Amino acid sequence: MKKIILTTAAIFAFGFANAQSGAFKLGAHVGLPTGDMKDISSVNLGADLAYTWSVAEGLDAGITTGYTTYLGKDGWDDASFIPVAATAQFTLTNNWFIGADLGYGIGVNDGNEGAFMYQPKFGYQMEKAGLYVAYKGFSKDGFTVSSINLGVNFKL
Repeated sequence: MKKIILTTAAIFAFGFANAQSGAFKLGAHVGLPTGDMKDISSVNLGADLAYTWSVAEGLDAGITTGYTTYLGKDGWDDASFIPVAATAQFTLTNNWFIGADLGYGIGVNDGNEGAFMYQPKFGYQMEKAGLYVAYKGFSKDGFTVSSINLGVNFKL
């Protein structure tokens, strides 16, 4: 946990030092629960906020946060998180990209202590908007809260 916080803080500080090439992204995602969650959750919904900057030709890095919830079904409670993560996006060709978010999901609801968060992505980034497909997972003590998501982001 300490390493994640220190890494995120270092990336955040570096981002402010290079703010002239940065961009805020605001987005939303919807997904189908997988793994341990598929029988107790109906859908994953969330909002995302990121700040990224150009690190090298075709490579953007930054920080991301937001809110994501797995809506419970059949009497199960929701599982909600506030992710705090480092993010990176590499442009492959013609605006197609691969990327990943790595960090920690702070548990929001009762009994949710939080978990390690990871999210590999593949998508298409236009000048002001982007679409992506991702696998989002929160893992702790052998239990994984996960989903396959479709997301959209808008550069502000």
